[in-house]
Amino acid sequence: MRQQRLGRTDIHVSRLGLGTVKLGRDQGVRYPRGFRIPDDREAARLLDVASGLGINLLDTAPAYGASEARLGALLAGQRARFVLSTKVGESFVNGSSSWDFSPEAVTASVERSLARLRTDHVDIVLIHSDGRDREIILHLGTLQALALLKQRGLIRAIGISHKSADGAALAIDAGCDVIMATVHPDYRDELPQVARAAEVGCGVLVKKALASGHAAPESLAFAAAQPGVTSVVIGTIDPVHLAANARLIDTPA
Repeated sequence: MRQQRLGRTDIHVSRLGLGTVKLGRDQGVRYPRGFRIPDDREAARLLDVASGLGINLLDTAPAYGASEARLGALLAGQRARFVLSTKVGESFVNGSSSWDFSPEAVTASVERSLARLRTDHVDIVLIHSDGRDREIILHLGTLQALALLKQRGLIRAIGISHKSADGAALAIDAGCDVIMATVHPDYRDELPQVARAAEVGCGVLVKKALASGHAAPESLAFAAAQPGVTSVVIGTIDPVHLAANARLIDTPA
């Protein structure tokens, strides 16, 4: 699978990324069908299939339950195979989420992620927005805290998984290395910002290209074909579905 440079960074990511929420969390999710969290053997097989398909981007978060810790164990000795993306701002403990975007919480979150992932750096760290994009970007010091951690060499690229077109625009203006946008045929509000991101050297990851499992598979090709999109992240624990998605990513929309 072809890789693309993530904006102005020196990070290259596959056009399809693997979201790993289903490796660690099965509560409070909005998928159309229930699922069972895979055991270690199944999870290791999934990662092997991903690597064999040329997928190098793994997307996780503290809000994904045990996902970070499981990836840390599964990737022991093979960290270099993958680009790791995690998040700050949202935590999921004892079946419920909480949010804290303060600089102190951001620093502590990244340090915990490093320990769970068993690595000395995370390639990409995104703000896991709760919808208050403008306040988070302009007033809470969250991006500034991430920038300091980047200066320390703990992070290679920073940005936000935003919830609005306005949030995307503000993040681009703030100099983020990457944004994580929502793109699928029934939601095109953020496409102008996606295109503008590419113009200024901001990488674009796409979430919810399949509307959390509610959209047709062809929506994946639609998202991947949009100008400015670097990689489309899809969450699956089925190697067969993953391989099918890898084929779709190169299908013209």
